[in-house]
Amino acid sequence: MARLTDREVREKLAARGVESLTDAELVSIVIQEGSSGLSAVELAEKVLAGNEHSLTQLGEMDLRRLRQCEGLGMKRAAWLSAALELGRRRQIEEAVEAQIITGDRDVVQMFQPLLAGLAHEEFWVLYLTTANRVIDRVRISQGGISGTVVDHKLIVKRAVELLAASIILIHNHPSGSAEPSSEDLTVTEQLIRAASLFDIAVLDHLIISKESFFSFRNEGKLMS
Repeated sequence: MARLTDREVREKLAARGVESLTDAELVSIVIQEGSSGLSAVELAEKVLAGNEHSLTQLGEMDLRRLRQCEGLGMKRAAWLSAALELGRRRQIEEAVEAQIITGDRDVVQMFQPLLAGLAHEEFWVLYLTTANRVIDRVRISQGGISGTVVDHKLIVKRAVELLAASIILIHNHPSGSAEPSSEDLTVTEQLIRAASLFDIAVLDHLIISKESFFSFRNEGKLMS
């Protein structure tokens, strides 16, 4: 198939809608102009080829890394970074709007766009009603590559303030492995004991990585 010119891509967008565009054509619309003798479409194809034609991989790049893509430069990298971030935020917002948690997949859908691509650990808590409706979601802490400090008293205090019936614990593993560490097991046990003093249930603890997730409840590691 012949490559379209930049003008033809814009005409295609106007005539057939944004869903008709290829990944490279969408990227070309965002970066608007080419560089080093390349059209915007050719530059977009080059950027995607350098990222194994993966939009997910492209979306994990920060502005510093994007601007290092050959021919992209600061201005076009900024446009592309903003567009990718808008898409990520929309995905998170749509997940949050679901509001009622019916299972671990709902939690993963909510938090994977937020946590999977991070280079550091973050620990979050979902606070729920008796009907598993989300009251609030709170980032408790963020740390380094291998861990973050979790204050179980702070988590339970917030649950009491919100009159939450239950909580779900969530954190990420930047290493790529979703298997729990001994520290993860200890923190979970501490939180279950602390929450039980106020009749608050810990429904699950989910560890999220780029490729997978681990559910304490599903794996029988959630102490009742």
